[in-house]
Amino acid sequence: MVSIDQFDYELPDDRIAQTPVEPRDAARLLDATDSSGPLAHRHVRDLAGLVRPGDVIVMNDTRVLPARLALSKVTGGAVEVFLLDPLPDSNTWRALVRPSRRVPAGTVVNDPDGRPAIEVGDDLGSGVRIVRSATDEDVLSVARRIGTVPLPPYITDQIDDAERYQTVYANNERSVAAPTAGLHLTPEVLDACRAAGAQTYTVELAVGLGTFRPILVDDIAEHQMHGEQFLVTPEVLEACQAATRVIAIGTTTVRALESAATFGLGEGTTELFISPGYEWKLVDVLFTNFHQPRSSLLVMLASFAGPRWRDIYAEALRERYRFLSFGDAMMVRRS
Repeated sequence: MVSIDQFDYELPDDRIAQTPVEPRDAARLLDATDSSGPLAHRHVRDLAGLVRPGDVIVMNDTRVLPARLALSKVTGGAVEVFLLDPLPDSNTWRALVRPSRRVPAGTVVNDPDGRPAIEVGDDLGSGVRIVRSATDEDVLSVARRIGTVPLPPYITDQIDDAERYQTVYANNERSVAAPTAGLHLTPEVLDACRAAGAQTYTVELAVGLGTFRPILVDDIAEHQMHGEQFLVTPEVLEACQAATRVIAIGTTTVRALESAATFGLGEGTTELFISPGYEWKLVDVLFTNFHQPRSSLLVMLASFAGPRWRDIYAEALRERYRFLSFGDAMMVRRS
């Protein structure tokens, strides 16, 4: 048994970043790429100085959906529908519905103008429901018309520009949370990395419940990941296999690359849960934010960096780095 308690640490509220820094590349970067040397304090704008000719940098280019829908029952009761992922019938989705127990299957909930919008269907457990459009308008069109981009619940401040919760290279609307490590990158930083000899590629992983749902079991071996859609093209896989080092921007990029290498599939649904003991196949360096205690993302980092993750986090807390989605970044070499 490996207890989730082994992946806990004290995160003071004042270390949780509520707003992003400006400009993006002004975020601090804790450099742990020298596994035998001291940690170094840099900024994201310095990233090109850490890459080498032959490196391949891979990013998740999915865009965040306006997935949070504020709706109401005909009685006036508020209902939130948080879209997760589409089912094969593209007009039927899985969604978190709150308060789920007060919304019987078959209930139609209305948009802010009082028009029918979404029909709530079967209960899949843990607050997840089947939802479909209540009109001829498809679910994604409803979301684009009335939905908002969902910020994590620990961010209580509002941001003036919703694009600040999108990466500069965001493309297909597939995710319900941002691949947040990429929020720090700018075209100028990426151009400088290419000038230093690195190649850059993109993959897709539709960030969903698998990424942000907490671990609720004591033994991490019993944790079940929610499936997320991924796409890694043959070109990207070949480039990674030929690279001197593969640098993954964020844990969602890691899941896409390692899923492709583990299952021998370029696309599909992944429930891969990376924990200590996992045999790493592609990723050599991880550029990532600082994660919540007891989360699957922190478990992944512990698998990647080994016990040194505690030293890295202790240094970040001591030096007052900013944590979580709008926080600072770290860069670590695989142990």
